[in-house]
Amino acid sequence: MLAPVETRSVSPVFVGRRDELDLLNDALTRAAAGEPQAFLIGGEAGVGKTRLVEEYTAVAARRGAVVALGGCVEIGADGLPFAPFSTALRALRRALPDELTAAAAGQETELARLLPEMGETRPGRHDEEGMARLFELTARLLERVTADRTVVLALEDLHWADASTRHLLSYLLRTLRTGRLVVLATYRADDIHRRHPLRPLLAELDRLRTLRRLELGRLTREETGRQIAGILAQEPDPAQVDDIFERSDGNAFFVEELAVAAHEGCCTGLTDSLRDLLLVRVEALPETAQLVTRIVAEGGSTVEYRLLEAVARLGEDELITALRAAVDANLLLATPDGDGYRFRHSLVREAVGDDLLPGERSRLNRRYAEALEAHPALVPAEERVMRLASYWYHAHEPAKALPAVLAASVEARSRSAYSEQLRLLERAMELWDTAPEDIRSRLRPVDYTEAYPPPMPERRGGTPSGCDPATTPLRYLDLMAEAAVAGRFCGERERAFKITKRALRLLADENDPLRSAWFWVQRSRLVRSLGRGSGREELARAQDLVRGLPPSEVHAQVLTRAANWSMIHSPGPEAYDDAERAVAYARMVGARETELDARQILGSLMVGAGDIEAGLAEMHEVKERALAEDITSVALSVYINLPSELEAVGRSRDAVTLLEEGVAFAGRHGLNDTKAWVCGNLAESLFSLGRWEESEAASAAVADRAGQGVAAQGIHATRRAELSLARGDFAEAQRQLAAAQGFFGAQERAAQHHLPLTRIALALAVAEGRPADARAHLVRALEPGFPPGSQCYAWPLLITAAEAGPDLLDALRKAARSVATPAPVWQAHASWLRAELLRAEGRAVPDDWSEVVTAFERLQRPYDLARTRHRLAEALLATGDQDRDRATELLRLAHAVAGHLGARPLTDAVTALAQRARIPLTPRTSNDPADALGLTSRERDVLRLVCAGRTNRQIAAALFISPKTASVHVSNILAKLGVSGRGEAAALAHRLGVFPPEPGERALA
Repeated sequence: MLAPVETRSVSPVFVGRRDELDLLNDALTRAAAGEPQAFLIGGEAGVGKTRLVEEYTAVAARRGAVVALGGCVEIGADGLPFAPFSTALRALRRALPDELTAAAAGQETELARLLPEMGETRPGRHDEEGMARLFELTARLLERVTADRTVVLALEDLHWADASTRHLLSYLLRTLRTGRLVVLATYRADDIHRRHPLRPLLAELDRLRTLRRLELGRLTREETGRQIAGILAQEPDPAQVDDIFERSDGNAFFVEELAVAAHEGCCTGLTDSLRDLLLVRVEALPETAQLVTRIVAEGGSTVEYRLLEAVARLGEDELITALRAAVDANLLLATPDGDGYRFRHSLVREAVGDDLLPGERSRLNRRYAEALEAHPALVPAEERVMRLASYWYHAHEPAKALPAVLAASVEARSRSAYSEQLRLLERAMELWDTAPEDIRSRLRPVDYTEAYPPPMPERRGGTPSGCDPATTPLRYLDLMAEAAVAGRFCGERERAFKITKRALRLLADENDPLRSAWFWVQRSRLVRSLGRGSGREELARAQDLVRGLPPSEVHAQVLTRAANWSMIHSPGPEAYDDAERAVAYARMVGARETELDARQILGSLMVGAGDIEAGLAEMHEVKERALAEDITSVALSVYINLPSELEAVGRSRDAVTLLEEGVAFAGRHGLNDTKAWVCGNLAESLFSLGRWEESEAASAAVADRAGQGVAAQGIHATRRAELSLARGDFAEAQRQLAAAQGFFGAQERAAQHHLPLTRIALALAVAEGRPADARAHLVRALEPGFPPGSQCYAWPLLITAAEAGPDLLDALRKAARSVATPAPVWQAHASWLRAELLRAEGRAVPDDWSEVVTAFERLQRPYDLARTRHRLAEALLATGDQDRDRATELLRLAHAVAGHLGARPLTDAVTALAQRARIPLTPRTSNDPADALGLTSRERDVLRLVCAGRTNRQIAAALFISPKTASVHVSNILAKLGVSGRGEAAALAHRLGVFPPEPGERALA
């Protein structure tokens, strides 16, 4: 007689998936070597994704890795914000408490939005950088934790993930570059219909070279047989294997269910529907146990025991008996922490949930909500508000649901989960009309977002009232304002745009100019970010609405946004006036952040108008005040705008110092978009200083980093195009030019963007022999004229255009008369343009170019100095041989600098001119290479000491001269060599072999 057959719902044998497991194990080896690995594991429900993850994490743990597992939590149809990351970080904290604490040091208040155990979240201003800041800090946390320890981060059930979780995962997969980390994420492929929110993320991640996707197929017939054998603990009958394989089609979970059902004799008369198969074992339970499974199915992915007890309303013994029956039937499992229950497989939970009657579903959600409302401690504190809102909403109780949903939206905002905040606010708007009036009248705004106006006593005058916001009911428009800002913060600009349109339609019937103006400002920002216009028309509407009203925060914000728009697009007296009034109004109403923002805009406008020192001083003062008062948004703006103005007046070295400080500041705050802007300006200033390799590195440092807006990406494409053009890589310059034009779009006509792009396009046309295209580019640029303050873009464009053809020279002269020269660098450019125009007419003489070279020798522009030296040498040689020695000196200097920079077109031009004039670019008669540089005897002595690392004071002592005289000699040497610093001068002298090393000589530190 045969012994009883032992059956198991989960096969003890891991069947199939060997190739996948080998691939994952190889990834673990690579990760242990410091190369992060990432996988997306997809497959239909029940195919074995979780089992694969379990097997792999067990292997990883045996190999010494720390496993941090997190699953997306479903409550009804809702996901908890950041739930899988919170769970995984909690597991990581248990396993590596000291390491996680050290890695999070200094950022606990921000990271507490993901893991509340780290401390209290600091209430503060919410902005568009808030979510990016949290994401960057999370990436940095993981990089630090995994610097010395291999970690497997496994996130399950992405098909249930909330939007914030999806965004954070995308960010991590795009940005993690270092660390011993393996990231796994699973999703149910058969759930990803065309409109599923995960679908765009999957398409986006498919383009990442650093991520691999594993699609798990069904089991073969042979694998199915081995799985059944493991479940039954004996070899199955081949006919039974054929039958189960045919019916399950190789789906591992259905194989298990069919094998157990066949063994237990439940197959007789069994319907062909596999969904019904899942309910067979539920229906075999006692009635009380069936009730409990239905309650658990509606409670969420996991239900705590005490909450289940409160909802079931059964005696404790009766409940435990029912739970025991469900666990013994392998339908429910105890959670790992032993505090609650979940279904063994989500397919069973969904089948049970789908079997509920509509009234039954509502009643269960109401019971959950009532139990949680009566006893909030029944669930973890970080889940309480969100779960209560979901239960009341699915209970179809608007009177209870509306306040709960609003409370959940505040919780989502506090965690920087702006996508969930938007979803909850949209749900609140859906509930608004169905909620009783007495409930709505008791609701109060938590605060007023982004200068949104508080209650006013009279709509006509708009005078701030004595109305107490604490006693003024929440309005539907208040919800729309919060939702519009949340949409902008989380990147759902299309949804935010539609909300502002609806709000403005509602306000058309009200006399509420301040709220209307506020929504027009929001619409202006959204129109511009969506590429549907410049935003000027919307700001004009807002200005019309506040004109004549008393000062208010909204009024100050409208004026600030208008001044900022004008500063970028059309600076002038109107912009200056708007900025001055914005400062005054913000001071009157105590809007400190708006005041400082308006002041830095005013400073920038002052610089552009020629009041350089006063404008720069104002911007420096704003920076110091913003840092001292911890107003991060303004500090970041100044770190972008102040160096830009310094660069605009030729103070590139000062700009670099400030920009390097700004890069560190943006990095500390986890602000990738701002950091990208700062690095873009840094790349520009380094290019001006002739530090081209550093310029390239500054741009590469933020390449492909997530969290960058299209404008920041356009800035870097412009910088790369400029560098490629100067190096003579015209194909790459053309690619980067096209990329930049795509990023900025047809609507973006700010001078700071389109003038540099036009200059690059024009230069490429000239270099490639396309004069007609060059002229067309110039005509389009000249047609609207150059706005005030655009001289730093206009002069280089006009100089480049001088080679476009003789028929445009008069137009260039006319255009030049409208461009200001408020700083020595632009006075030098004006002289350069005059000389270029005379050269194009065949009328240039050496004196014209001598003036230009002399001007550039005083500036920190080695590339421009080399170019103008080449032009002066050309003019000298055209007059005959009387100035041949000077021309030789100029060509050798220009050739040395061009070679040092890697400026191939300039090198070729200098070489060609020297060959035509039969001038050797390296001296033949002198044994002293310093002769080629045109240095005096004293300058050679000074340069030798500079190369040895001496300071001005040490040089003075060695040569018996004053430190001031030594400083003058050093400045002259830098100008003659066309370099911007002592280190570059030493490098160039070493490259040319000016001073062979003497025995025993060493450089001083």
